[in-house]
Amino acid sequence: MVGTSPKFRLPKNRDDLIFAAKLADEAERYDEMVLCMKEVVKDSPKLTLEERNLLSVAYKNSVGIRRASWRILSSIEQREEQKSTGNAAKVKEYREMVEQELSEICEDIIQLLENDVLVHGGSDDRVFYKKMQGDYHRYHVEATMDPKHKQAALQAYTDALETAKNNLPVANPTRLGLVLNLSVFYYEILRKTEEGIALAKTNFDEAVQELENLPEAEYKEATLIMQLIRDNLTLWSEDAVSPDGTQVEDVDN
Repeated sequence: MVGTSPKFRLPKNRDDLIFAAKLADEAERYDEMVLCMKEVVKDSPKLTLEERNLLSVAYKNSVGIRRASWRILSSIEQREEQKSTGNAAKVKEYREMVEQELSEICEDIIQLLENDVLVHGGSDDRVFYKKMQGDYHRYHVEATMDPKHKQAALQAYTDALETAKNNLPVANPTRLGLVLNLSVFYYEILRKTEEGIALAKTNFDEAVQELENLPEAEYKEATLIMQLIRDNLTLWSEDAVSPDGTQVEDVDN
């Protein structure tokens, strides 16, 4: 993987891989964290909740660094084109290199989920992993506008939502995280702004009525996600009056 040290050596057993992944997380060495968690999946794709979250954190941050770089370089490229400095082609080449890295990471986790992880786990796991698939197809689309990934994202999110509606309470944090990210997908990628707002608002209003029924740990997580949903709804209502391209929020997997 691009960001890993040639001196990095993967541990041999599962417990040591988990420890190394946590260590890499603390050190913000996310590409090496990805390698550790891929080996954990290879050892056994049936993940505990802790392992599921470590897998999510690893890929989210590994691709997140590239997403941030891609946005910066795209902005610089546009600026150089407008100023006719002659540097736009150099920036474009660098941006395309980052774009390729981003695409490869997205493809990697999408296939890992499809071929290994999704085979195992219950309803909450399936919603979580299908949402992850949707997210990484969406990240791919942000950079490449690839219509195949746009359709695949919609399919993954739709599958996840159907499973969530049939099996998870409306205030369940995994379900709320899906609603948040799917509403962002509708609003930002599909440009179906009214559908994105309606999905977010309807589920927010329904979840408010059910919050008190959640265990304490889920309650805290649910309220954090609901705050992100509320922030987006506020932003989108302001955007309808005065669009400014402000970045909306989504939830970590």
